[in-house]
Amino acid sequence: MLKILEGIKQPNDIKYIPAQYRKILAEQIRSFLVNNVSKTGGHLAPNLGVVELTMALHLCMDFPKDKLIWDVGHQAYTHKILTGRKNEFTTLRQMGGLCGFPKMTESDCDAFSAGHSSTSIAAAVGYAKGRDLQGEKYKIAAVIGDGALSGGMAYEALNNAARLKSNLVIVLNDNNMSISENVGGMASYLGKIRVDSAYSDFKGNVESAIRSVPKVGNAIASKIKNTKDSLKRLVIPGMLFEDMGLTYMGPIDGHDVDIMVKAFKTAFSAKKPVIVHVVTKKGKGYEYAMKNPSKFHGVDPFDPATGEFLNKSNEKSYTDVFSKSLIDRASRDEKIFAITAAMPTGTGLDKFKESFPDRFSDVGIAEEYAVTYAAGMAAAGMTPVVAIYSTFMQRAYDQILHDVCLNKLHVILAVDRAGLVGKDGATHQGMYDLSYLTSIPGLCVMAPSSGKELKMMLEYACDGDGPFAIRYPRGEAYKETGEIPPIENAKGYVCYETLDAGTKKCITILAIGSMVEKAVKVATNLEKENVAVKVVNMRFAAPLDVKSIEQAIKNSYMIVTMEENEFTGGFGQQAAQVVASKGYESNCRFVNISLPDDYIEHGDVQSLYEKYGLSVSAMTQKIVEEMKKQ
Repeated sequence: MLKILEGIKQPNDIKYIPAQYRKILAEQIRSFLVNNVSKTGGHLAPNLGVVELTMALHLCMDFPKDKLIWDVGHQAYTHKILTGRKNEFTTLRQMGGLCGFPKMTESDCDAFSAGHSSTSIAAAVGYAKGRDLQGEKYKIAAVIGDGALSGGMAYEALNNAARLKSNLVIVLNDNNMSISENVGGMASYLGKIRVDSAYSDFKGNVESAIRSVPKVGNAIASKIKNTKDSLKRLVIPGMLFEDMGLTYMGPIDGHDVDIMVKAFKTAFSAKKPVIVHVVTKKGKGYEYAMKNPSKFHGVDPFDPATGEFLNKSNEKSYTDVFSKSLIDRASRDEKIFAITAAMPTGTGLDKFKESFPDRFSDVGIAEEYAVTYAAGMAAAGMTPVVAIYSTFMQRAYDQILHDVCLNKLHVILAVDRAGLVGKDGATHQGMYDLSYLTSIPGLCVMAPSSGKELKMMLEYACDGDGPFAIRYPRGEAYKETGEIPPIENAKGYVCYETLDAGTKKCITILAIGSMVEKAVKVATNLEKENVAVKVVNMRFAAPLDVKSIEQAIKNSYMIVTMEENEFTGGFGQQAAQVVASKGYESNCRFVNISLPDDYIEHGDVQSLYEKYGLSVSAMTQKIVEEMKKQ
């Protein structure tokens, strides 16, 4: 077979590929993606679905002069291949390697860094305004999925896009999927448009027939054109986009390069914003991804021949524990209601839905709505539990503060994927939630150290009153051995201490959440060096366990805080304030171990722990070095 893909070495090389070889190129790109992602992991199904779409855009645009902006960005692998980064795919999502999302610092062909949903149109409108103000001439295209159109920011951007007096192409990639199945009115609306392709054929046939009438045909067609809006409303319900002042084209086949090239050339020639609606199949070309696109949305390494994942763990994750615990609670409490934002599987709420379909809502990619929806439900007397990843919960900060906490409503926020998540990189690291959540008055913020403690905290929150947040990491749940004390408000407990820690000055480690397990391992390392040490599982980031900190000041010559969060605004900084205000007379040294106030790149989590000083060995070494300074 001709090795067409090998001819793509730098941006715009695709334009030198003869048209008759485009289908072969698409097949080779898909084969390349499956083979490489099966080794590194990554987002497979979304990328398989946009191969031809990306090719068509590249045939109509010049890079890096023109600007292609991806929504979310997890579907930009083909774009990276076509802009000369094919040989770097062995390093995909590895530390120091190719990012799994568009990244402006990685290539001039990545016009806008991305990672979160519903942002592309707003960025593209801003780009277009900046371009026009500076008198520049280049093409701008934003690619947004139908799932992302459930996010409110997309509508805000569409509303403002209509005000542009210059060209902007918005490509609606309609695959009837986000990560999970789409929900809501927009999904229903697009479903109607998909099946009504007869409109485009009808309009074209009618216009051609009228214009063919001798002498009067063109005049009649021009007059009829003025009634096109009424005609559209007769054939296609709503015409939402044109009602907003945007020109709509489609739907068209998103796997036919030639048809899309014609459509995009027409769209780029307009002097106003145009929406081009293309219909694609998520996972196209790989049978396992087509059968189960949700499973193959974001994957770990797998066997491409069987579609089976490698190195699967049978151990329960924190998400598994949360899911089972919530189902157990709901079976005893009819007021429990579960809410997620387009991630029922990722948050474990798919199982809750199976058990309690009438007490579950997937609101789509709409985190802000999810939280205020929960606030209204709580005001009506229910106990809503909102499960959203840490990185996406950021989007609902105002709603948490204004709608939930200001009103002191009993809403429980289940903050999944807290801390480092690894290979998805800077846009997905959940390392800011302790800072932004503890800044909100009245919000009780807890972090479990184990699966058992997560279940206890969920029960405590459900039994309580007012707002709660429980943040827990991705991955295998730590198995706590033995009995642990019940949860009490703003109260931690000593979970480990050497025999002599109670009889003389010692090192006290104040750890929270995922760091408790590591803190105990650090303590055992220090114990081997005859260092008296005590570990306190703090449990609460807000309200803070001030009594445990005061006790540590009295009994310690060094206090060490450990958290998987940035320092500013985090648990450690709050503890430092207590030590600073009360610890001078005891000559107690304070050491913080946390993540830097920065954006942390992609890489496997263990490598990131090593690099940023959160591995057991690195933390042990840091404490030993601080002891030498004492």
